[in-house]
Amino acid sequence: MKSIKAAVIGATGYAGQELVRLLYNHPEVDVKVITSKSYLGENYTDIYSNFSHITEDILQDDDLEKISKEVDVIFVALPHGILSKKVTKEILNNCKIIDLGADFRIEDKDVYEKWYATEHISFELMEEVVYGLCEVHRDKIKNAKLVANPGCYTTTSILSLYPVVKENLIDTNTITIDAKSGVTGAGRGVSLNTHYCETNENMKAYKVASHRHTPEIEQELSKAGNKDIKLTFTPHLTPMNRGILATCYANLKAGVTYEDVKQAYEKHFKDEYFVRLMKKGNFPETKWVKGSNFIDIGFEIDERCNKLIVLGALDNLVKGAAGQAVQNMNILFGLDERCGLNTAGIFPV
Repeated sequence: MKSIKAAVIGATGYAGQELVRLLYNHPEVDVKVITSKSYLGENYTDIYSNFSHITEDILQDDDLEKISKEVDVIFVALPHGILSKKVTKEILNNCKIIDLGADFRIEDKDVYEKWYATEHISFELMEEVVYGLCEVHRDKIKNAKLVANPGCYTTTSILSLYPVVKENLIDTNTITIDAKSGVTGAGRGVSLNTHYCETNENMKAYKVASHRHTPEIEQELSKAGNKDIKLTFTPHLTPMNRGILATCYANLKAGVTYEDVKQAYEKHFKDEYFVRLMKKGNFPETKWVKGSNFIDIGFEIDERCNKLIVLGALDNLVKGAAGQAVQNMNILFGLDERCGLNTAGIFPV
């Protein structure tokens, strides 16, 4: 008998759909509730035909208080600014919440409100929150009531740089992150910028020097380095459905060698199943992580410039969203982190 009763709030977005797919294949999860404002009362298979013969569930209203009394965990896959208006301590006493949105990722209220241009209604609940980057905050996640599931750009960037920041191998004042994302990162809503003719055969930077994931990356790397870190982050939209590729640059501290960097990554990630460290001379590609919960990381040193170049790749809908959320759930409920996630990427696709 499956032991964990789950709900997915916002099940018809791309991340929500990916959550439903993963949870229906999870051996310990019984999906009790799926919700949608846009498709309330409709059969899920009428929205996503890939679920035909798998579920006949009807999309319900997202009454969090009611749902929290019926399930053990609620996954919230909604845009920022919504959950903070809905969640209460009473709801958190009823069940665990894993939030795929941004409302509880930023630990400074003023920083959140500045970057997201909205008021945070329930910031007093931050004492219940753990930032759900599993490979870094695993021990804290185990006892959390509310997990702030990291974003896709942030997961790639933070994990790619974490070991060298933690081990003080780079000049953190020189960090530059050049990141590319597939179109699903923009969500399922209709937008001119994500129309086929606007994205096909095109690559463009967007939100230059102003992307909302910047303070999230800075927050976590600052904690790793035990100092205030400011960095340059530039995102790009690429004509593919899924994937993140982040290329991160920083100057090495004097005397740091290739072997020093290699040892730092092995120290922090050699026992992390979902982090795949590339062999020397090999570098991550989005096609090898598509559909999986893995992040691939590789690096090289440009000796002419004494500069470290680190590349990270993941699937923005899996390790960058739904897969990491399931990994967080596994930690919360004492399961093997690989449970329901131990699959290779999809290739070709």
